[in-house]
Amino acid sequence: MKQRVRPYSCELDAALDVVGGKWKALILWALSTGTQRFGDLKRLIPGVTEKMLIQQLRELEHDGIIHREVYAQVPPKVEYSLTDRGVSLNAALATLGAWGRENMNHICAVTGVDAPVH
Repeated sequence: MKQRVRPYSCELDAALDVVGGKWKALILWALSTGTQRFGDLKRLIPGVTEKMLIQQLRELEHDGIIHREVYAQVPPKVEYSLTDRGVSLNAALATLGAWGRENMNHICAVTGVDAPVH
């Protein structure tokens, strides 16, 4: 698990520590529709490796953002869902997503990345 080695400089620094990185916000978005199994998350997040998805899920669980439910059955079943803290974080990220939607053409133009297909 990641360990913080310096104090946070501000509240935004603390928030970005929890959600920072390429995959965490996408994991939260995928869980916003409800409980998902690992394979479902992998399909919903194109490009994420199994190793990275596992690592990011562990960090989000450690930070109290997601809940991991393991069912004692054969074969084993594991489900992921948002905690109350995760739901509130997703609400905060919705504003960032709206900004991205409004500025997508500009972002794609300056980065040279194609716009997502919906």
